[in-house]
Amino acid sequence: MIVSMWMARELITIQPQTTVVEAAELMASQRIRRLPVVEMRAHGPQVVGIVSARDILHAFPPEVNPFAIVISATGAPPTAVGHIMSHQLQTIAPEAPIEAAAELMAEYKIGSLPVVQAGKLVGLITESDIFRAFVSFFASPEASVRITFDISSSEDVFGWISRETRRRKLRIISLISSQQENVPVCVVRVAGSLVDELIDDLWNSGHRVLSVLRYPQGNQSLPPR
Repeated sequence: MIVSMWMARELITIQPQTTVVEAAELMASQRIRRLPVVEMRAHGPQVVGIVSARDILHAFPPEVNPFAIVISATGAPPTAVGHIMSHQLQTIAPEAPIEAAAELMAEYKIGSLPVVQAGKLVGLITESDIFRAFVSFFASPEASVRITFDISSSEDVFGWISRETRRRKLRIISLISSQQENVPVCVVRVAGSLVDELIDDLWNSGHRVLSVLRYPQGNQSLPPR
Protein backbone atom coordinates (compact mmCIF):
# COMPACT_ATOMS: atom_id res chain seq x y z
CA MET A 1 0.00 0.00 0.00
CA ILE A 2 1.17 3.49 -0.77
CA VAL A 3 0.42 6.92 0.68
CA SER A 4 -1.81 8.09 -2.19
CA MET A 5 -4.27 5.27 -1.43
CA TRP A 6 -5.01 6.68 2.05
CA MET A 7 -4.24 10.40 2.00
CA ALA A 8 -6.87 13.14 2.02
CA ARG A 9 -7.02 14.93 -1.32
CA GLU A 10 -9.71 17.53 -0.69
CA LEU A 11 -7.72 19.83 1.57
CA ILE A 12 -8.66 22.97 3.44
CA THR A 13 -5.61 25.23 3.41
CA ILE A 14 -4.74 28.70 4.64
CA GLN A 15 -2.08 31.26 3.83
CA PRO A 16 0.65 32.65 6.11
CA GLN A 17 -1.20 35.96 6.50
CA THR A 18 -4.38 34.25 7.74
CA THR A 19 -4.98 35.32 11.32
CA VAL A 20 -4.91 32.89 14.22
CA VAL A 21 -8.56 33.73 14.95
CA GLU A 22 -9.59 32.88 11.39
CA ALA A 23 -7.66 29.61 11.57
CA ALA A 24 -9.33 28.74 14.88
CA GLU A 25 -12.78 29.46 13.46
CA LEU A 26 -12.01 27.31 10.42
CA MET A 27 -10.85 24.39 12.55
CA ALA A 28 -13.92 24.64 14.76
CA SER A 29 -16.41 24.86 11.88
CA GLN A 30 -14.79 22.08 9.84
CA ARG A 31 -13.89 19.91 12.84
CA ILE A 32 -10.27 19.49 11.84
CA ARG A 33 -7.09 19.68 13.90
CA ARG A 34 -4.51 20.71 11.29
CA LEU A 35 -4.30 23.21 8.47
CA PRO A 36 -1.58 23.19 5.82
CA VAL A 37 -0.22 26.68 5.18
CA VAL A 38 0.44 27.31 1.50
CA GLU A 39 1.75 30.01 -0.78
CA MET A 40 0.52 30.16 -4.34
CA ARG A 41 3.30 29.67 -6.86
CA ALA A 42 3.31 29.43 -10.64
CA HIS A 43 3.20 25.62 -10.57
CA GLY A 44 0.50 25.47 -7.90
CA PRO A 45 0.18 25.64 -4.10
CA GLN A 46 3.46 25.08 -2.24
CA VAL A 47 3.26 24.08 1.40
CA VAL A 48 5.35 26.34 3.63
CA GLY A 49 4.13 25.22 7.04
CA ILE A 50 1.41 23.56 9.03
CA VAL A 51 -0.56 24.85 11.99
CA SER A 52 -2.18 22.54 14.52
CA ALA A 53 -4.90 22.95 17.12
CA ARG A 54 -2.14 22.89 19.75
CA ASP A 55 -0.37 25.80 18.02
CA ILE A 56 -3.63 27.75 18.10
CA LEU A 57 -4.20 27.02 21.79
CA HIS A 58 -0.71 28.22 22.69
CA ALA A 59 -1.29 31.50 20.84
CA PHE A 60 -4.11 32.48 23.22
CA PRO A 61 -4.14 33.22 26.95
CA PRO A 62 -4.86 30.10 29.07
CA GLU A 63 -8.33 31.36 30.03
CA VAL A 64 -9.46 31.78 26.38
CA ASN A 65 -10.99 28.98 24.34
CA PRO A 66 -10.04 29.83 20.74
CA PHE A 67 -12.45 27.22 19.38
CA ALA A 68 -15.52 28.75 21.00
CA ILE A 69 -18.22 30.08 18.72
CA VAL A 70 -17.52 33.65 19.81
CA ILE A 71 -14.11 34.90 20.89
CA SER A 72 -13.95 38.15 22.80
CA ALA A 73 -11.96 40.91 21.21
CA THR A 74 -9.69 41.15 24.25
CA GLY A 75 -8.78 37.48 23.98
CA ALA A 76 -8.09 37.44 20.26
CA PRO A 77 -4.47 38.10 19.29
CA PRO A 78 -3.99 39.64 15.81
CA THR A 79 -1.17 37.18 15.13
CA ALA A 80 -0.89 35.69 11.65
CA VAL A 81 -0.44 31.93 11.44
CA GLY A 82 2.86 32.50 9.68
CA HIS A 83 4.29 33.44 13.09
CA ILE A 84 3.14 30.32 14.92
CA MET A 85 3.14 27.57 12.28
CA SER A 86 5.69 24.77 12.12
CA HIS A 87 8.29 25.67 9.50
CA GLN A 88 10.49 22.57 9.70
CA LEU A 89 8.22 20.30 7.73
CA GLN A 90 8.54 16.61 7.10
CA THR A 91 6.84 15.74 3.83
CA ILE A 92 6.29 12.54 1.90
CA ALA A 93 5.66 11.57 -1.72
CA PRO A 94 2.33 10.04 -2.80
CA GLU A 95 4.08 6.92 -4.11
CA ALA A 96 5.89 6.26 -0.81
CA PRO A 97 4.88 3.10 1.09
CA ILE A 98 2.42 3.62 3.91
CA GLU A 99 4.91 2.26 6.46
CA ALA A 100 7.39 5.01 5.50
CA ALA A 101 4.79 7.60 6.53
CA ALA A 102 4.23 5.78 9.83
CA GLU A 103 7.97 5.65 10.51
CA LEU A 104 8.35 9.40 9.88
CA MET A 105 5.45 10.24 12.18
CA ALA A 106 6.86 8.03 14.93
CA GLU A 107 10.42 9.34 14.54
CA TYR A 108 9.46 13.03 14.63
CA LYS A 109 6.46 12.61 16.98
CA ILE A 110 4.06 14.31 14.58
CA GLY A 111 0.46 13.51 13.68
CA SER A 112 0.41 14.32 9.96
CA LEU A 113 2.52 14.66 6.83
CA PRO A 114 1.89 16.93 3.83
CA VAL A 115 2.05 14.87 0.65
CA VAL A 116 4.11 16.67 -1.98
CA GLN A 117 4.72 15.84 -5.63
CA ALA A 118 7.04 17.94 -7.82
CA GLY A 119 6.96 20.66 -5.17
CA LYS A 120 3.16 20.83 -5.17
CA LEU A 121 0.91 19.97 -2.23
CA VAL A 122 -1.34 17.11 -3.37
CA GLY A 123 -2.64 15.68 -0.09
CA LEU A 124 -2.31 15.17 3.64
CA ILE A 125 -1.93 11.89 5.49
CA THR A 126 -2.60 11.71 9.23
CA GLU A 127 -2.17 9.19 12.02
CA SER A 128 -5.87 8.35 11.66
CA ASP A 129 -5.26 7.41 8.01
CA ILE A 130 -2.39 5.15 9.12
CA PHE A 131 -4.70 3.46 11.64
CA ARG A 132 -7.33 2.90 8.94
CA ALA A 133 -4.72 1.38 6.64
CA PHE A 134 -3.48 -0.92 9.40
CA VAL A 135 -7.02 -2.12 10.22
CA SER A 136 -7.64 -2.84 6.53
CA PHE A 137 -4.75 -5.33 6.50
CA PHE A 138 -6.83 -7.77 8.53
CA ALA A 139 -10.43 -6.75 7.91
CA SER A 140 -12.78 -9.30 6.40
CA PRO A 141 -16.58 -9.70 6.58
CA GLU A 142 -16.44 -13.50 6.57
CA ALA A 143 -15.81 -15.91 9.42
CA SER A 144 -12.08 -16.52 9.73
CA VAL A 145 -9.18 -17.21 12.08
CA ARG A 146 -6.04 -15.14 12.59
CA ILE A 147 -2.97 -17.15 13.59
CA THR A 148 0.31 -15.66 14.81
CA PHE A 149 3.34 -17.97 14.91
CA ASP A 150 7.11 -17.66 15.02
CA ILE A 151 9.29 -18.24 11.97
CA SER A 152 13.00 -18.40 11.19
CA SER A 153 14.69 -15.41 9.58
CA SER A 154 15.37 -17.24 6.28
CA GLU A 155 12.14 -19.24 6.07
CA ASP A 156 9.90 -19.14 2.98
CA VAL A 157 6.78 -18.85 5.10
CA PHE A 158 4.54 -17.84 2.20
CA GLY A 159 5.43 -21.00 0.30
CA TRP A 160 4.74 -23.19 3.33
CA ILE A 161 1.42 -21.52 4.13
CA SER A 162 0.34 -21.68 0.47
CA ARG A 163 0.97 -25.42 0.31
CA GLU A 164 -0.73 -26.21 3.62
CA THR A 165 -3.80 -24.05 3.01
CA ARG A 166 -4.30 -25.60 -0.43
CA ARG A 167 -4.00 -29.06 1.09
CA ARG A 168 -6.63 -28.17 3.72
CA LYS A 169 -8.82 -26.29 1.22
CA LEU A 170 -8.46 -23.04 3.18
CA ARG A 171 -8.39 -19.53 1.77
CA ILE A 172 -5.73 -16.97 2.76
CA ILE A 173 -7.29 -13.58 3.51
CA SER A 174 -4.10 -11.80 4.60
CA LEU A 175 -0.52 -12.62 5.49
CA ILE A 176 2.25 -10.41 6.86
CA SER A 177 5.58 -10.97 8.58
CA SER A 178 6.83 -8.82 11.43
CA GLN A 179 9.13 -8.71 14.46
CA GLN A 180 8.05 -9.31 18.06
CA GLU A 181 10.85 -8.51 20.50
CA ASN A 182 13.41 -9.28 17.75
CA VAL A 183 11.73 -12.61 16.97
CA PRO A 184 10.39 -12.99 13.40
CA VAL A 185 6.69 -13.80 13.38
CA CYS A 186 4.03 -14.39 10.75
CA VAL A 187 0.40 -13.31 11.05
CA VAL A 188 -1.98 -15.10 8.70
CA ARG A 189 -5.76 -14.85 8.49
CA VAL A 190 -7.50 -17.80 6.85
CA ALA A 191 -11.05 -18.96 6.21
CA GLY A 192 -12.36 -22.50 5.91
CA SER A 193 -13.56 -25.47 7.92
CA LEU A 194 -10.19 -27.12 8.57
CA VAL A 195 -8.35 -24.27 10.31
CA ASP A 196 -7.69 -26.36 13.43
CA GLU A 197 -5.84 -28.89 11.28
CA LEU A 198 -3.65 -26.08 9.95
CA ILE A 199 -2.85 -25.04 13.53
CA ASP A 200 -1.85 -28.66 14.29
CA ASP A 201 0.32 -28.62 11.15
CA LEU A 202 2.09 -25.51 12.45
CA TRP A 203 2.87 -27.09 15.82
CA ASN A 204 3.98 -30.36 14.21
CA SER A 205 6.30 -28.51 11.82
CA GLY A 206 8.17 -26.96 14.76
CA HIS A 207 6.57 -23.52 14.69
CA ARG A 208 5.38 -21.99 17.96
CA VAL A 209 1.81 -20.72 17.74
CA LEU A 210 1.66 -17.46 19.70
CA SER A 211 -1.97 -16.46 19.22
CA VAL A 212 -5.21 -17.71 17.67
CA LEU A 213 -8.12 -15.27 17.23
CA ARG A 214 -11.43 -16.44 15.82
CA TYR A 215 -13.63 -13.91 14.00
CA PRO A 216 -17.36 -14.54 13.50
CA GLN A 217 -19.25 -13.86 10.29
CA GLY A 218 -19.61 -10.13 9.58
CA ASN A 219 -16.92 -9.00 12.06
CA GLN A 220 -14.52 -6.71 10.22
CA SER A 221 -11.52 -6.54 12.52
CA LEU A 222 -12.30 -7.27 16.16
CA PRO A 223 -12.31 -10.76 17.75
CA PRO A 224 -15.27 -11.80 19.88
CA ARG A 225 -15.18 -10.92 23.60
